[in-house]
Amino acid sequence: MDLVLRPGRADDASECGRICFEAFSGIAREHGFSSDIPGADEAAGMCGMLLNHPGFYSVVAELDGRIVGSNFLDERSPVTGVGPITVDPAAQNGGIGRRLMHDVMRRAAERQAPGIRLLQSGYHTRSFALYAGLGFEFRETVACLQGPPIGGGVPGYGVRAATDADLAACDEVCRKVHGTDRGGEVTDALTMGTARVTEHDGRVTGYATDLSFFAHAVGESTDDIKALIAEAPAFGGPGILVPARNSTLLQWCLRRGLKVQQLMSLMTIGLYNEPAGAYLPSILY
Repeated sequence: MDLVLRPGRADDASECGRICFEAFSGIAREHGFSSDIPGADEAAGMCGMLLNHPGFYSVVAELDGRIVGSNFLDERSPVTGVGPITVDPAAQNGGIGRRLMHDVMRRAAERQAPGIRLLQSGYHTRSFALYAGLGFEFRETVACLQGPPIGGGVPGYGVRAATDADLAACDEVCRKVHGTDRGGEVTDALTMGTARVTEHDGRVTGYATDLSFFAHAVGESTDDIKALIAEAPAFGGPGILVPARNSTLLQWCLRRGLKVQQLMSLMTIGLYNEPAGAYLPSILY
């Protein structure tokens, strides 16, 4: 049977969600971990959101008219983020994942995106090998942390809800730290009401689109990120993603009751600057 790749449609959400849940839960179960996605309904809701969002490119793989996988590319900001990519467990190890990756990489090249990034679960060595073989470079290990709200604050650092007027300042902070902005994601977070900023010495020095698996945060200093974490009412999804090499931040979180759920690998192609500050990636990058 020939594999056909086509653009995703809104009515693909249910089947893509089923495959997404079964693929992620199956791999996690094989390695003794909890799935990042709690159920098929939640996965279908996530896929539906991505399929209907104009800032995401989607591709669906079909065999004999049956959906067997999908992939997404976050195009909301200059650097693009891959995922979730999933293949039906009944059709895995046949090159479908590679074809889905080639498709989003082609898309990024056509759009002249300066870089592509992704995160993958450290225990899933096959996906690590796939991405490395496609040219992605390992950048760092990230710890997924979950636990009760920390509470309190960081002296000298105020946290408040972000407003539309903060967008330029947030983009400036991101460019200082990463060399590029993530303004499209910040705009979405402002619309949803989840964006927060830190202020220090009378100016915005950090922000978070939320404190969750699918959100990111950037700060000029580790204290900016600490302040955002400390005032979060909860940590959404599997948890927040903390770069393991930021020992100060990681140990601070662990001392306050957060626990490591898993380790993940940040991998990139194209533009990548060593961060000149502190940050939390999202699961997309």
